Amino acid sequence: MEIKSYYDPSSEELESIVSRKLVDDASIKNIVEQILAKVKAEGDSALYYYSEKFDKVVLSSLDVKKEEFDEAALLVTDKMKKSLKLASENIVKFHSAQFPIGESVQVMDGILLERKIVPINTVGLYIPGGTAPLFSTVLMLSLPARVAGCNNIVLCTPPMKNGKVNPIVLYAASICGVTKVFKVGGASAIGAMALGTESVPKVDKIFGPGNRYVSTAKMIVSSFVSIDMLAGPSEVMVVVDPLSSPAFAASDFLSQAEHGKDSQSILTIIASKEEGESYKKEFEKQLTIQLDLLPRHEYLLSSLANSKIIISPSISKAQVIVNTYAPEHLVVNVSDCSSFIDEITNAGSIFLGPYACESAGDYASGTNHTLPTSGWAISSGGVCTDSFIKKITVQTISKKGLQSLGETIITMAEGEGLIAHSNAVKVRLEEK
Repeated sequence: MEIKSYYDPSSEELESIVSRKLVDDASIKNIVEQILAKVKAEGDSALYYYSEKFDKVVLSSLDVKKEEFDEAALLVTDKMKKSLKLASENIVKFHSAQFPIGESVQVMDGILLERKIVPINTVGLYIPGGTAPLFSTVLMLSLPARVAGCNNIVLCTPPMKNGKVNPIVLYAASICGVTKVFKVGGASAIGAMALGTESVPKVDKIFGPGNRYVSTAKMIVSSFVSIDMLAGPSEVMVVVDPLSSPAFAASDFLSQAEHGKDSQSILTIIASKEEGESYKKEFEKQLTIQLDLLPRHEYLLSSLANSKIIISPSISKAQVIVNTYAPEHLVVNVSDCSSFIDEITNAGSIFLGPYACESAGDYASGTNHTLPTSGWAISSGGVCTDSFIKKITVQTISKKGLQSLGETIITMAEGEGLIAHSNAVKVRLEEK
């Protein structure tokens, strides 16, 4: 298998090489707007309607009953239960360490400033079904919510053809303490959580990945309810040098490519043109060998057709390539990984060294796999404990403190022509 490759591209060429596909979503937006309008007008009735239309399932109820949780626990293997337990422990450890401490600062005599850490009260989690039920995303979203102290966690996921939720998804929800699970998928699930229906509670913030319909629904409802991020197709950039294992690089390339037809993988080789071409041949041999052993060729082949190889003559140029692309996942396997990432500022999650495969972060190492795609890593990071909390500033000011600061406030307020602001200080200072 041959992947399109480039050697030492100019800045203009690089921008073109790493640009994402722009898709006209006008028709999708129109469909999603109709779905959201129906959910708003008809509530549960609309959810039943869309479940039958899109999931081909006639449901008797939207919420998952206790008996279904119990049944799911019996269907999950002990090996899977053990895996979910270890992954959960690592995720909780890492996200617990992220919990912030509210600051308390005496900035002047009589003026105490603090920040109060408050969990978001009700969060909604969307777990895709589709081609692969992402039970790992249940852990990645519900465990940080639990660590943050969110009072209500609502989970929506599409039902299977038998009208039940995938048992591993349901078991994962149960071990994370999530009991409000609804058999609702796609854009209608986003609408239900954003608007509220007879069964599905209205939430304060929505989390979770999904297809273009889900992403479009999140974009629309973000005008009145908070969301985590707008997720695009999954992506990885793998950075290697001539001493790196081509087999390892190919495995990361393919692990990302199997997510979907529009996923993208980019290999950056730090080498001379001759060395880079030699590595490329070995890499492509490994792609062919490993591809023959894998299922999901429908997704892999389409994704690989959109993938690329860039040969960089220097470390500094490779760093520019990474920061320009701003990958969701960055796998770095070069001679000095730590030095390489010193200059990396744009990446969702970084995997260092030959054994830090991207799959580790997707499942069990403890970092979160809900990450910025489509270049958003330039300005934002992935989901973390902070995503589920609010930080409220609190100030306590004594009369002495206001006397010290009063003239400054009055001068600034009157400079902006906001005399009522100025007066709020004066009436206090003039109090007998």
